[in-house]
Amino acid sequence: MKGATAERDSAPTTGPPEVGKRRWQTPRRWHRAQHRLRHSIKGRLVLLFVLIGIGTAVVFLFGMQRALQGGWQAFARPLLADYVDRLAAEVGSPPSEDRARALAERLPIRVRIEGPAQRFDTHPEEAPRDEGRRWGKGEHSFDAEGWGLVRPTADGHRVLFSLARPPESWRARGTGWITLGVLLVLTLLAYAAVRRLLQPLEAITVAVERYGRGEFDQPIAVRRHDELGDLATRINRMAGSLHGMLEAKRALLLAISHELRSPLTRARLNAELLAEAPEREALLRDLAEMRELITSLLESERLGEGHAALQREPTDVAALAREVAESAFAGFDVILELDAGLGPVSADPMRLRLLLRNLLDNARRHGAGGDAPALFLRREANEAGRSGPERWALGVRDHGPGVAEDQLGRLGEAFHRPDSARTRSAGGVGLGLHLCRLIAQAHGGELRIRAAQPGLEVAMVWVPVPAERG
Repeated sequence: MKGATAERDSAPTTGPPEVGKRRWQTPRRWHRAQHRLRHSIKGRLVLLFVLIGIGTAVVFLFGMQRALQGGWQAFARPLLADYVDRLAAEVGSPPSEDRARALAERLPIRVRIEGPAQRFDTHPEEAPRDEGRRWGKGEHSFDAEGWGLVRPTADGHRVLFSLARPPESWRARGTGWITLGVLLVLTLLAYAAVRRLLQPLEAITVAVERYGRGEFDQPIAVRRHDELGDLATRINRMAGSLHGMLEAKRALLLAISHELRSPLTRARLNAELLAEAPEREALLRDLAEMRELITSLLESERLGEGHAALQREPTDVAALAREVAESAFAGFDVILELDAGLGPVSADPMRLRLLLRNLLDNARRHGAGGDAPALFLRREANEAGRSGPERWALGVRDHGPGVAEDQLGRLGEAFHRPDSARTRSAGGVGLGLHLCRLIAQAHGGELRIRAAQPGLEVAMVWVPVPAERG
């Protein structure tokens, strides 16, 4: 029915089951850790230092092992063979257990006698543990014969020599854990040093974000006189130049807009005195369009100051949206999809009304012939894997022809009209969505524009400030 306003209850958004949450927690944490590591220069530098240290140690140990195996073994084997011959002669033939025992007491060696008549070991307590490793024939056995540590005797026995296991008092207990702890401490110290070295980047990042919002009152504090300090100084100079240019442009635009208001008002009064005629109506329409253009320009420059331009007060956004739809667009069918469970927040009601009027006016102008547009206010779920405060979305979805995908990114630019369907003959000067974007940014949010197939969905997405904190 013409002029009637239909309303549908928006269903609350429910999250995944508890079992699904537990199942997704570990992959999400892993993806977040990977993202933080890829994003953090400090973490990547420390990881690079650790990998370089490990690589250096592996290459050094491998090179030393090859050097010892290739050159020193051939050099030391004759000396060792001559020494073992002397030890075997001292044990005697047939081998004497007493001489072998005296030799093991005098030197840190282990003597083992094997043969048909006798079997003796100066360190029998080491035999069970070392049987496979030192005397076996497996992959990890000690090749005593290859090193010339085995000597046969004339009566058919074999005498095997090896180094004895060091006493317990000689062994370094916990050396591996101590080494690991020292490496961890060194890694933490390296991370702290890199963090301190790159600390100015955090201040530069915060300042650049502040400059992007148009807040030039607080420059970057320069506490270092190195390359990062020079970078901060250059950014401060650039920000000062940009601030000066923006202020000059804003002052010029405000002056021109104010100066145009007086002759425009006089022209409208003179046009009202003309006799009724089509030319008079066309002239009044043109003057009204010029007045709308000047008003939009002034409002855009005020909103260019960001948060400072807002007049915040406790606002029931759902009630405000219903009021705009039922009063300013009483003769226009609008479907309301307002979440009734949302409480009052701190916002600027006058700017929110301007945003809703512009969005509904665009839907009426460019969505003709389709279904009634939907005015919605709902909670927005965070992106997958991200946590944060609750976001709201306030916007309008129409069912018109929409906009080409390559033009979506430019919607919201001042005086931009993407195609012939959005021209001056259809109404508007190309500042409506630009004002909506400025209003969203002043509230700390963004203007999201996306194709709805069919039509277009435009919404202000922001994190609301509770009314008691406003």
